[in-house]
Amino acid sequence: MTEPERERRRRRLGSFLVDPAPLRLDRDYRLLWSGQAISVAGRMITAVVLPYQVYVLTRDVLAVGALSLVQLVPILVFTLGGGAVADAMDRRRLLLVTQVALAVATVGLALVALLPEPPLAAVYALAFVAAGLGSVDQPARISAIPRLVPAERLQSAIALNQVVFNAGAVVGPAIGGIVVAAVGISAAYAIDAATYGAAILALLLMHPIPPAPGAVRPSVRAIVDGLRFAWRRRPLLATFVVDLMAMFFGSPRSLFPAMALDVFGVGAAGVGLFSSATALGAMIAALFAGWTTRVRRQGVAVLLAVTIWGLGIAGFGLFTFSFPLALLCLAIASGADVISAVLRSFIVQTLTPDALRGRVSSIHVLVVTAGPRVGDAEAAAVAAITNPATSVVAGGLATVIGAGLLALVMPEFRRLEVHATPDGATIAGTETEVIEAEA
Repeated sequence: MTEPERERRRRRLGSFLVDPAPLRLDRDYRLLWSGQAISVAGRMITAVVLPYQVYVLTRDVLAVGALSLVQLVPILVFTLGGGAVADAMDRRRLLLVTQVALAVATVGLALVALLPEPPLAAVYALAFVAAGLGSVDQPARISAIPRLVPAERLQSAIALNQVVFNAGAVVGPAIGGIVVAAVGISAAYAIDAATYGAAILALLLMHPIPPAPGAVRPSVRAIVDGLRFAWRRRPLLATFVVDLMAMFFGSPRSLFPAMALDVFGVGAAGVGLFSSATALGAMIAALFAGWTTRVRRQGVAVLLAVTIWGLGIAGFGLFTFSFPLALLCLAIASGADVISAVLRSFIVQTLTPDALRGRVSSIHVLVVTAGPRVGDAEAAAVAAITNPATSVVAGGLATVIGAGLLALVMPEFRRLEVHATPDGATIAGTETEVIEAEA
């Protein structure tokens, strides 16, 4: 191969890799990203250990489903209010408060796990508190990103966030499974608590992120204004609907312990490998998400990605005779999901003015976090009636059908094109209609 041919191949590969420019050029984004790179691995340890602990204590998939509902309640109650708070105060300061509080809650989980017979009620209570704090933390974190990078680097910054989140999700569950097997559940929680120090330090080094001029105080009216904005902009509404549908039917997380222990017989390490395979597929997709910046019709791309997600989940439930093949299906599904997430986040953040980003981001967070938990409860209920594998297959196929129905019901979403510029954004929702986005 000649040198020019090698150079052309390198350029083609580079066009697919996510652009690291936000890390190189935007200091505060780099700090936020770096702190998260460490702390997210710890959070993923807890994410896999918590349902495992509940299942070990009860040997009941419904108890794991109940954990999802316990975490869902504070998400429903606090997320929209958290978005209003994020629009009204310095987002950096708000993130500092939530990170410290989350570290304390995780220490509480570690202490409860040390008890000879950990009370299930205490585990549920601490999970409730942590979910409530996360409901305030996430809208502030998501809505801060467009303030830290210029418009032309926003989609790359979103993809880089997906890279670090899923890299931590690859490492975290694997570490969690090993630590639980070798040392115990309490040690896994303790590692998570320690990693919050990196996020807190990074936030201390960042500049303030004050609210936009004319920001309104948190109130019911402020929350309603955010909901009204999202409802009236059908491209935003469609991104929420498609993800809620995919997560309600397709989320298999609550069944990971039962699938690992009772279907595949791979023990606690297998639970971690399910989560790690999911994160690995997502991380690879995020690393090679550079091509998404060239996607013109983001709506149809989201629908295709959701369809692939559903097929991958169905495959995970079908291939119970092969643990490696099941892991591959999870990886493919999660890779498609992260492409959907990058495109949906770009649509939401680009088409929302900064004064409303906290509140609209809170709707996004509500869908992204509540959807899987409702889906976990739904999957557990179906598994209790049938069996875990049947529940997974049915959920994946329902997701595929749902994506097709949404494409028929909301044809404008199939035609959606969003173009970001330093001066704002435009939406092409039909062949002729072009709407100037609010700046």
